[in-house]
Amino acid sequence: MSESVPVRCPACRRERLYAVPAWPCACGATVTPLVDGAAPPAVVAHRAWAEEWITLPCPRCARPAQWPHPELGCPCGTVLRLPVTGTAPADPGGAAPDTAPAPRPSPDSPGARRPPHPLVIRTALDAVTATVLYLGALGFRDVRRADQRPTVGIGLAAPGLLALVDPSVRPASLRDVECLWLTAMTESARCAHFSLAGYADDARTGADRLGVPLFVLDLTGTPRPVNPAADSFDSEGS
Repeated sequence: MSESVPVRCPACRRERLYAVPAWPCACGATVTPLVDGAAPPAVVAHRAWAEEWITLPCPRCARPAQWPHPELGCPCGTVLRLPVTGTAPADPGGAAPDTAPAPRPSPDSPGARRPPHPLVIRTALDAVTATVLYLGALGFRDVRRADQRPTVGIGLAAPGLLALVDPSVRPASLRDVECLWLTAMTESARCAHFSLAGYADDARTGADRLGVPLFVLDLTGTPRPVNPAADSFDSEGS
């Protein structure tokens, strides 16, 4: 069960509950950031790539990895970056139940696996977190920020996989899909594209030709397959 902490927006002074995310480590444990609910959150006025990621060790294997910095979007329009003091202790019972067997497809959407921690998408980093959780549910481990920063969106990498998360409000273009495919080809990896705004018609056609899985992230944090390659990716996993 995901922990929730109260967060007060310094702009409108309203208080909201923030559901703390949990991410899957390669060892099978869950990495949960410790959010300091007593410390004031920082208002995100300008985006800096380095500030959008935090390095946290796994509480079980102590392996460090980069994860999206927890953020909360307030209804007043302010984006808040929450202070993190460390990592929650490992589950003494063994592997966290949410990172054990991959969840079965939700009955209301065949072929779309619901992430182990449902996450309402309000910010770009929410979209990244939802994608990381989904890939973990498929069996991909050590999901991290990609070494090469893409020209559009946010790149993620796991052993044998490159993924692109596009949180923009414009449909992904054919060029976006082709660039992802070319980068994956040079690294002998599979690839998958995740978009909030969907895809242009030529992007779908090109993805079908190249065999690139396309997913649309709905606002509940569930990636929905939109082409046959994505259906196969969802059913086969890693």
